[in-house]
Amino acid sequence: MAGKITIKDIAERAGVSAGTVDRVLHNRPNVSAPSKEMVEKALKDLNYQPNMFASALASNNKTYTFVLLIPNHESETYWEEIEQGVMKAVNVRHEFNISISIIYYERFDDASFIERYNECLDLNPDGVIIVPVSKKVTRGFTDILHERNVPFILLDSNIPDLNPLSFWGQDSLCSGTFAAKILMMLARGESQIMLLKQVKGGKVTTKQQANREVGFKNYMAENFPNVAIVELLLPFKATRNEYDGILNEFFRTHPDIHHCITFNSKAHIVGDYLYRNNISNVQIMGYDMVPKNALCLKQGTISFIIAQHGYQQGYNCIDTLTRSVIMKMKVVQENFMPIELLSKENMEYYRRTQL
Repeated sequence: MAGKITIKDIAERAGVSAGTVDRVLHNRPNVSAPSKEMVEKALKDLNYQPNMFASALASNNKTYTFVLLIPNHESETYWEEIEQGVMKAVNVRHEFNISISIIYYERFDDASFIERYNECLDLNPDGVIIVPVSKKVTRGFTDILHERNVPFILLDSNIPDLNPLSFWGQDSLCSGTFAAKILMMLARGESQIMLLKQVKGGKVTTKQQANREVGFKNYMAENFPNVAIVELLLPFKATRNEYDGILNEFFRTHPDIHHCITFNSKAHIVGDYLYRNNISNVQIMGYDMVPKNALCLKQGTISFIIAQHGYQQGYNCIDTLTRSVIMKMKVVQENFMPIELLSKENMEYYRRTQL
């Protein structure tokens, strides 16, 4: 049927009253099973697509509170891009009266995560976006959300057992495998490479990084078993002089290493060091098109950056909650972001804010 489909059209097709169609469309009671079946068949035959946006606006008499629970972080990081995308989506959806609260927890501190998620619960949110910690600790929060029928989205790390409404992020194992393939195109003749890990208490900062490392090392073990992976551990927080001292000693004792990789957004720590010390026979590969990485990519000390569209992830999380909570639409549960490879030549065409 061409043109806009009306309730009258559906009623005529189903052989019922317009009132019956209205009750079925809005899931109201007092509709017999045969009548409901006839209306649903008519809807299918007519390929009826309800205007969810208009319906949500028409019934929108409240303010919706969404919460983003995210690690505390510095500027110019992947997490900052997440926040920017979240705020953009809230502004775009302003007609739905969405308010957003961003709550920060300290990484590697379960007590901090628990304290902050209790702050979140005190807000009585309509939806939550969570950057999870361990499954056990995160489950303490998500079990309460399930009890309260509050939908939540997992960001960055996927834990399907927690039954989230949705997940947004990269397939981190696949991403690590991809990174290994690209790196070894450059370092095929090398006997050793450096794996840079920024750690706190001996652990990398996110589960996603750990999974990338697994994918990377599995590929290396299978395809390049004779290439030594030399790990360099940098403290989670340090000064430039402290980082310089660690890097000076590393490259002094490993003169044959010419290729490095890291699985977080801090490749620029090495890239900046190489540039300031005029070292041209070493390059590093990393993640996330943050400004400091972009500068090193232009200068040539970072060979490649793998982008994961943090801005879009943040935007899409809010958009998903809006569609599910306010517009009552079905949403996709697993959403994997593209694994994009950026170099000096194509970085200007990377659209960080593309939606």
